[in-house]
Amino acid sequence: MMRRKLLSSILAIRYVSLHINDYIRKYSMNRRQFLGGTAVSLAAAASFARAHGHHDHKGHSHAAPAAASKTYEAARKAAAHCVEAGQICLAHCIRLLSQGDTSMKDCATGVNQMLALCGALQNLATQNSPLTPSLAKVCVEACKQCSAACKQHAGHHAECKQCYESCLACIKECEKIAA
Repeated sequence: MMRRKLLSSILAIRYVSLHINDYIRKYSMNRRQFLGGTAVSLAAAASFARAHGHHDHKGHSHAAPAAASKTYEAARKAAAHCVEAGQICLAHCIRLLSQGDTSMKDCATGVNQMLALCGALQNLATQNSPLTPSLAKVCVEACKQCSAACKQHAGHHAECKQCYESCLACIKECEKIAA
């Protein structure tokens, strides 16, 4: 009785495995089929692109108008420079903090907050967003706090000096547009 159940189980497993193998052979794709299908797809896409390449694009504006993108350009550049200098300064602060120099704590905190806000200002200024002047006002405060923290270390850390100077420049540009 036990032997009969075991034998029927083995036969059932073998039957299923044979059908699975047949299914795999029938519906699977080999490398040649894949490459052939890919080549046909690419040829069709190229043909379609060539046929529709002359499509009329009159009236489409693929770039922002030059005047609109220049509105906050000086603030965007100042914020971008601040972000670049701030990232270098923050990495320097983290390295010194990891070595036990806790005097860099306030500098790291100020830089981290400035990075978040100046990065957002850079993004909004690029989009010529109406929110840019409001954010510029907040960036002025963040850059003031960051520059105050970096000023303490500017004499003996070049990274802090660069961040300090870029914050001062960003403050100047942000005050021009702040709401």
